[in-house]
Amino acid sequence: MADLVPYHDRDGLIWMDGALLPWRDVKVHVLTHALHYASAVFEGERCYEGEIFKLTEHSERLVESARILDFEIPYSVAQIDQACRDTVAANKLSDCYVRPLAWRGSEQMGVSARQTKIHLMIAAWNWGSYFPMEQRLKGIRVTHAQYRRPDPACAPAKAKAAGLYMICTIEKHRAERAGYSDALMLDYRGRVAECTGANVFLIKDGVIHTPEPDCFLDGITRRTVIDLAKARGIEVINRAIMPEELGSFSECFITGTAAEITPVSEIGEHRYKPGKITETLLNDYTELVKPKKRVAAE
Repeated sequence: MADLVPYHDRDGLIWMDGALLPWRDVKVHVLTHALHYASAVFEGERCYEGEIFKLTEHSERLVESARILDFEIPYSVAQIDQACRDTVAANKLSDCYVRPLAWRGSEQMGVSARQTKIHLMIAAWNWGSYFPMEQRLKGIRVTHAQYRRPDPACAPAKAKAAGLYMICTIEKHRAERAGYSDALMLDYRGRVAECTGANVFLIKDGVIHTPEPDCFLDGITRRTVIDLAKARGIEVINRAIMPEELGSFSECFITGTAAEITPVSEIGEHRYKPGKITETLLNDYTELVKPKKRVAAE
């Protein structure tokens, strides 16, 4: 804890409701509806060489997530895009992480909150690899989660909603206490779903298999990797994957804005070795997100 730099006590500027404010001055009241009832949605974005990767897709998903939670962000997608760029520029960042968050304010307390003000903030900071680099290079260790992703009839599974990550935090902590980097979650039917903050891909006989995202987010990085694989002529199958199949695959990796592409060396009792397909896609993704290299290739 001695080396921990708390997020409330940092230098820089945060975009909040249309203005760039000193980082330490941005505050919300303890009776904010989102704090009590999780009426908040967010995005995680990475900026490479000054350009936020797939920015508009992230902003569109933020707006749609809010709509699913029954509120409207008072800014257009184009305005959110520009605010994200302004935040990165104001903090003089080039390679960084960007976090937009929209939430219900403190005007009402109780389940009903139709009269609350909708707020939007955007922060950006230097954030390197989501997992320690030494773990990524040899593949991270993943354990089995106890909680499952909920039935979409019981929760707004298609929204990137703050409340849906509560069980992810519990499982991430459980995994770390046991010496693992992450946990693999099943869905409500007992099928393989995702890790606590990343989509999962499994490889067998040169073919990539990935769970159908019908009760969890179809990640932007997930879709990007599928496109990269198809461009390489690698077959990708979206399907139901049962946990008893995990031992039949030779490679495994996870994807997400924070995780990027991270090889997996084990899931519980099953072992994997990062191979050619994982290496190829990791290299292709690294090339794709670098705007200078992308422009040069064009």
